Amino acid sequence: MAFNFTAFTYIVALIGDAFLIFFAIFHVIAFDELKTDYKNPIDQCNSLNPLVLPEYLLHIFLNLLFLFCGEWFSLCINIPLIAYHIWRYKNRPVMSGPGLYDPTTVLKTDTLYRNMREGWIKLAVYLISFFYYIYGMVYSLIST
Repeated sequence: MAFNFTAFTYIVALIGDAFLIFFAIFHVIAFDELKTDYKNPIDQCNSLNPLVLPEYLLHIFLNLLFLFCGEWFSLCINIPLIAYHIWRYKNRPVMSGPGLYDPTTVLKTDTLYRNMREGWIKLAVYLISFFYYIYGMVYSLIST
């Protein structure tokens, strides 16, 4: 059993993916609170908008590690979500600061359900990735 760059990449990806899972869970809980009127839209957007760029940058960083170590399958399963993140950030509402969520439009029914569905899909992708990263780490540690 040898420790190589691929194993290191998967270990970092596991830790990073755990943070991404927490971001996705927070996203789902935040929009559920907004749907049930526990929080107002301004407070909700102020708590969600600062987390958008760290989530995107962490996800891109993990995939850069996969690119550098030549883990093409791990990279390929994440490329659609990276493309969606880029598209989503390019088509965000006009705002003064970074983030995706505008307090004036976040309570519209279609926007609210789209954001909740996005959170659940991201959570599913990150959970599947987490278990694949465990497999990749174990495989890279055993095979070398």
